[in-house]
Amino acid sequence: MEAGLTGGTDGAGALLAPLRAAPGRSGVICDFDGTLAPIVDDPAVARPRPGAVELLHRLADRYATVAVVSGRPVAFLAEHLGLAAGGRLKAVGLYGLEPWGGEAPGDVGTRWRPVVAEVAAAAEAAAPPGVLVERKGLTVTVHYRTAPEAEAWAGRFAAEQAARTGLVVHPARRSEELRPPVAVDKGTAVAGLVAGLGAACFLGDDQGDLPAFEALDALAATGASVVKVAVASGEAPRALLAAADVVVDGPEGVVELLASLV
Repeated sequence: MEAGLTGGTDGAGALLAPLRAAPGRSGVICDFDGTLAPIVDDPAVARPRPGAVELLHRLADRYATVAVVSGRPVAFLAEHLGLAAGGRLKAVGLYGLEPWGGEAPGDVGTRWRPVVAEVAAAAEAAAPPGVLVERKGLTVTVHYRTAPEAEAWAGRFAAEQAARTGLVVHPARRSEELRPPVAVDKGTAVAGLVAGLGAACFLGDDQGDLPAFEALDALAATGASVVKVAVASGEAPRALLAAADVVVDGPEGVVELLASLV
């Protein structure tokens, strides 16, 4: 980490200066849960921090690309980010499987949606008390945040279902997610969004955001200026914090950083 800034964005100005200097050739990309919105027990009630959505729309009017790349379904993102057809703010859902205004790559939807639905039903039938099963269409997440004693069960269930169906397990914060075995993730999504730009930043808080950091590293290899921003919390992966150029405290720090880019 070249510039650790836990507790605020003071000192990040030099790193972010290339974006502010050339917004027409720069991109601002961020995660949703734990980044724009605080982590909550029930994912259905997660909402962006006050002011975050307004800032994203203001940035979208100024910068070449502004987007939210999340594990959430794109319909959820559209609703809570105020997305509209033809608008400049973009969203990519399900780790790249649901681009805004587009379709899942290839035959992913027709082939894997029934499989995911079957696994989700099995999880709902077998889950211990307190475990939440989040159906996302093309993926399913088993949350044990409100039942930490069920962590081992969630891991076993996910591994068994992956072996049986061909879905792939992706551990996350107090959860296990099962996704189709497709070479799509936040890294591929971010790479597509920032291709050809002269500067870009990405803000994220979890293991699934590391591929997005790697996409920025690849962009930097072309001569672009990049800023990898980790959002600190008691659950933030050490690998993410170590790979970051800037660390901010929670969604509040994210709002502060976004405001500095306006």
